[in-house]
Amino acid sequence: MKLIVGLGNPGSQYNRTRHNIGFEVIDLLSDRFQSPLNQTKFKGLYTIAHVDGEKVLLLKPLTYMNLSGESIRPIMDYYDIAVEDLLIVYDDLDLPVGKIRLRQKGSAGGHNGIKSTIAHVGTQQFNRIRIGIGRPVNGMSVPDYVLGKFSKEEWGSLQPALEASVNACEEWMKKPFLEVMNEFN
Repeated sequence: MKLIVGLGNPGSQYNRTRHNIGFEVIDLLSDRFQSPLNQTKFKGLYTIAHVDGEKVLLLKPLTYMNLSGESIRPIMDYYDIAVEDLLIVYDDLDLPVGKIRLRQKGSAGGHNGIKSTIAHVGTQQFNRIRIGIGRPVNGMSVPDYVLGKFSKEEWGSLQPALEASVNACEEWMKKPFLEVMNEFN
């Protein structure tokens, strides 16, 4: 069984904000796999989808970004999911809007949701898809920027990255993550 987690913040006020790009990918996967996110447990909203004969959990932690690991660790423990079967999808300030980068390990890079995940999972060695949201301009603070909504132009340029991220997640059902990285990076 695999676990794909999209990081974000719960509540309609955070819909389509930069920090919630992970939630967007989970929603798209849920639609593609025809498996609605309708279970609430482990401090998160999740579903178990069946893809090509394999089970995959899709999870949106409802803990707010900074405490994401509090949702991820318990669901991993309950379903006995190994760290190599974990994939986290999240926003990245250091990538331009619409650019994606797949990695098998790495530091939190200042991302509080990843800091929490590392603290609770106990390692930096987990698969991830980082989706670029760019950096703030005109003196805007980082918190205001990541909690801000995408402009219409940004949202449009983000669509290929969302589609590529969903496709990468789906490919991970069929092949090792290293091969998926080589295909999508």
